[in-house]
Amino acid sequence: MDPRIREHAEIIANHSVDLQEGDNVVVDAHPVAEDLVVALHEVIGDYGANPVSTSQRTGKRQQRAFLRASDGEFETPEHELALIENTDVYIAIRASDNVTQTSDVAPEISAAYQQAHRPILEERLSTRWCLTQFPAPANAQLAEMSTEAYESFVWDAINKDWEAQREHQANMVEIMDDADEIRIKSGETTDVTMSIAGNPTINDHGEHNLPGGEVFTAPVPDSVEGEVLFDMPLYHQGREITDVSLEFEGGEVVSHSAAKNEDLLTEVLETDDGARRLGELGIGMNRDIDQFTYNMLFDEKMGDTVHMAVGRAYDDTVGEGNEQNESAVHVDMIVDMSEDSFIEVDGERVQEDGTFVFEE
Repeated sequence: MDPRIREHAEIIANHSVDLQEGDNVVVDAHPVAEDLVVALHEVIGDYGANPVSTSQRTGKRQQRAFLRASDGEFETPEHELALIENTDVYIAIRASDNVTQTSDVAPEISAAYQQAHRPILEERLSTRWCLTQFPAPANAQLAEMSTEAYESFVWDAINKDWEAQREHQANMVEIMDDADEIRIKSGETTDVTMSIAGNPTINDHGEHNLPGGEVFTAPVPDSVEGEVLFDMPLYHQGREITDVSLEFEGGEVVSHSAAKNEDLLTEVLETDDGARRLGELGIGMNRDIDQFTYNMLFDEKMGDTVHMAVGRAYDDTVGEGNEQNESAVHVDMIVDMSEDSFIEVDGERVQEDGTFVFEE
């Protein structure tokens, strides 16, 4: 086994989920990630914890079969919920043998399925959880890289000094922590403002998401004003969405468009009331992620980007007494900030053309 796989497993256990003796652990992974699953079971055994393996969340072939055979009416599966209710640590591993496996599932079916699984999502988020990536060939192909090059890319971004990354990102956390208003401007297509007053800024240094490499918070839901062109594409439900444009008034999306798969974007925004509001503002800061790979777990961490998510706001990004945006979805989209762009915090420019003031 590649020694980088064992190192990956140890970082998950030691750094990301703080594995403890006696923990009940769910490892949710596609079969193509078997090497990492095996390495995790070795580490879990070393700790004296109790593993269960599933492919419920990431086994897209069986999910496709189920969704295409269904009538679109779903109830929360109580047996799946019971499993997570008895789980201390949840580890999800992204990997695929076909990244477009669910592309022929109707968007409204997928949206209804997500809505029914919302209680399971909420329960997972109450565990010590981690979402990570195994460098499978299909993901390498999507990134337009050889498998060997993609393996190096993934493990360079994951197997690193996370304490040093935390210290680097702490500079931006300090700027944002007591801030009121943030403005994001990129070219002639993006100019949006939002309040983050009273909401904490999270330093993501490889705990819940591995790789980490961003700082993020929640906008005050009704404060978002302006327009955004997300000029980097995203994959959602196995389909590519490009050039998403959103216009906000009073915090709500009042108009939207996309160059490709606009119908899927519409389905996302119509999931529920919260899907038309922003649940997250994130600023990428991982300089080891230096190319776009059609994988949001990595792409949103790039140092020259900003991402925003429509839908659910994470609990720890909402300050006491502030409104939390609730939704069954959380869909991230990215703005390239490398040219003709800036970020202002309370009127002070803190990043210009991808370079932070503390990097100059």
